[in-house]
Amino acid sequence: MKPIGKVICSQVKLVDGVDDEACELVNGVDLMIGEGEDSIHAYLLKAVKNNNGTGVLLLSDIFGFEDSSTRDFAYRVACNGYNVLVPDLFHGNPWKKGQPRAEFDHWLTRQNTERVAKDIHMSAKWLMDEFAAANISKKLGIIGFCFGGRHLIETLAHDDQSYFGTGICFYGTRMDPSIGNKIRVPVLFVSGDNDPLCPVSILQEMEKNIKGSRVVIYQGRGHGFIHRPESQEEDEDAEDAFTIVRNWLHDTLLVNDEHVL
Repeated sequence: MKPIGKVICSQVKLVDGVDDEACELVNGVDLMIGEGEDSIHAYLLKAVKNNNGTGVLLLSDIFGFEDSSTRDFAYRVACNGYNVLVPDLFHGNPWKKGQPRAEFDHWLTRQNTERVAKDIHMSAKWLMDEFAAANISKKLGIIGFCFGGRHLIETLAHDDQSYFGTGICFYGTRMDPSIGNKIRVPVLFVSGDNDPLCPVSILQEMEKNIKGSRVVIYQGRGHGFIHRPESQEEDEDAEDAFTIVRNWLHDTLLVNDEHVL
């Protein structure tokens, strides 16, 4: 593993009234998961002093695991005590900002669904081996943005190993609500009512099909505003959403599982 550095967290308050100082530092490391041709690149962020021993798998949007907005969000989750793994689902070929829109459909067809599912499964197993198998954490969390949100739903619907205890889906694209009744863990859906890529009707159908799920809709917001806010108003909604996310992770993963390192 190659150390990437340490990040000082700020403006993050933890559950139960713990203030910013409890965040301390987050260690980040580059690593490879798997062997040979099946191996994938990933980035792991681990909280230092307040580590709660729980793993969270974060599935990026189309811009990939090295995108600064994705990593910033992963840092904030890690600041709250989690061990966050962000895998490279695109094998070094994410969608690039400024790339011609006409090339998008062709690029997307090259993101083979079976390969992505295999990469996610391998990443989840790695987290389980690192944390749950050591009797530190019983279940993993999974977070997905956009493209990653769609694959989050697919992953939870086919989680035969029961790796995950909860999911958080941010404006998932191209989701199939018919598989919602196969999901056995609570899922938090967060989106805007002005997002053509993630219709509110789909989320409402998901909420009906997944026991314990919750849908949070922000008025007037479009796609990507949580991890890519473009105005003060969007930033305020993003902060509000992060508070909901933080509490959701605490309530679904940590309550009755107080294995703190």
